[in-house]
Amino acid sequence: MEEIEARLLRAISETPQAVESDAFAKSAGVEHGAVVGLMKSLLTSDFVTAEEVPHSRLVLTAEGREYLDKGSPEAQVFAAIPAEGATKGELKRKLGALADVGLSQAMRQRWVAVDKAPAKAPASEPAAHGNAGKKDKKKDKGENDRIIREADGIVDEVQQQLHAVVSGQALDAGVAEALRKRKLAVAEAWKTYRLGCGPKFALERRRAAADLTADMISKGTWRDKEFKQYNFDALGRPPACGALHPLLKVRAQIRKVFTNMGFQEMPSNAFVESSFWNFDALFQPQQHPARDAHDTFFLARPATTPLERIPADYVARVRSVHESGGFGSTGYGGPWREAEAEKNLLRTHTTAVSTRMLYALAARGFRPARLFSIDRVFRNEAVDRTHLAEFHQIEGLMCDEGLTLGNLVWTLQTFFKRLGLEKLRFKPAYNPYTEPSMEIFSYSEELGKWMEVGNSGMFRPEMLRPMGLPEGVNVIAWGLSLERPTMILYGIDNIRDLFGHRVSLSMVKRNPICRLGYSSGEPGGSGGEGELTPAASR
Repeated sequence: MEEIEARLLRAISETPQAVESDAFAKSAGVEHGAVVGLMKSLLTSDFVTAEEVPHSRLVLTAEGREYLDKGSPEAQVFAAIPAEGATKGELKRKLGALADVGLSQAMRQRWVAVDKAPAKAPASEPAAHGNAGKKDKKKDKGENDRIIREADGIVDEVQQQLHAVVSGQALDAGVAEALRKRKLAVAEAWKTYRLGCGPKFALERRRAAADLTADMISKGTWRDKEFKQYNFDALGRPPACGALHPLLKVRAQIRKVFTNMGFQEMPSNAFVESSFWNFDALFQPQQHPARDAHDTFFLARPATTPLERIPADYVARVRSVHESGGFGSTGYGGPWREAEAEKNLLRTHTTAVSTRMLYALAARGFRPARLFSIDRVFRNEAVDRTHLAEFHQIEGLMCDEGLTLGNLVWTLQTFFKRLGLEKLRFKPAYNPYTEPSMEIFSYSEELGKWMEVGNSGMFRPEMLRPMGLPEGVNVIAWGLSLERPTMILYGIDNIRDLFGHRVSLSMVKRNPICRLGYSSGEPGGSGGEGELTPAASR
């Protein structure tokens, strides 16, 4: 490459006008890309100047390259027709889909034609009569039309034009347009450069030293050296260190939102739960579809957790409210089975953790509380681009006297506004353990539509009173998945690329920090209808 550099510098010094990079590459017998790379190196040293010259050229498509080797479709059709002619059906069997295109072009150039003479039926086949003959003729669709040659010989101009494209010859505008219309060639943009002398031009370039060494200092040779300038815009080498998964980053930000709002995190590291805490304590009927094996992962060993580990009076109150009702409810009417409540499972929601915490809160003597958790849950679901059998659930709850649906709406507006979701809608919904219940929707500016982002409600008294929570104490709660906001923030459209064995380690290393759209302003304003009551804000 040093020899090519010397030739290029000499050519620039000897040429009054600028040196064309493509012409020099041809004369030097090297690729144009190599000359461009050398030019960029010389530009950094201010040895040369470069003016970009845009060009456009034709390049063959895959179809064009095929016809370059085998000939155009019309030429292939002409070559496939013997002296006695051939039917359309025979040509299609021989050439495939190419026959229709080639036959049309060959007829247009009058190389071939349809034989107008009536075809003689074989002696063994009687002539068709009546409607049967008409049906056969209609079904035939010209497959038996005989095609004959009209020209003694042909010149495949299309193949010649394709050769001209490959060799770089100039084509008439009409010819080039015809090749583009037949999708045999496409226009490709490329560029060359006009090279001239730069501010520091010389016939020989001294190699600049990259580093100042101890040897240069001791011998004094640094005085005669030219050093490379520092490029302060260059990216540094990435440090070889660990990287946090996007889910961890978003979880840390959401945890910060909760703690800034005065919430405490619940211990949620027990993935295995009994059906009692996961379903029964939440006033979820034992016949509910969610308790079926098609929706829940039940454990084979240990298969059960004895109810003796739970205070007997609490179990009795849960049994009573399921069978006979109470607190304004008629219950579910059927027998409540201990065997069903003892089944072990992988928790289907972190509300099982909330149930344990609320019971402990009642047992210690009630005090207002704000609690949250962010952890894994498990569902026996079909895995696709938006669903996994294992995912993360975010849950928040507030427990205090006199809480209403207005408090829930205000809290949700505050929470989601700090996540950067300010446009919210609420839709009535049904949950076995909350009443009233609401689905939460947020408007996505990027997608231009409303998206469901969570679920919420007020825990039913049939769930709270058996725990021992006093009359007048209400609990508002909401939940959402961790994966959905993470996918939106990082532009991931397949959940399997975010969580699971298919996750790319390079994605984990290169993804940016997470910064949620935090807003310190509170919705509702002072004294507004949705504002938290003093009791709820203690």
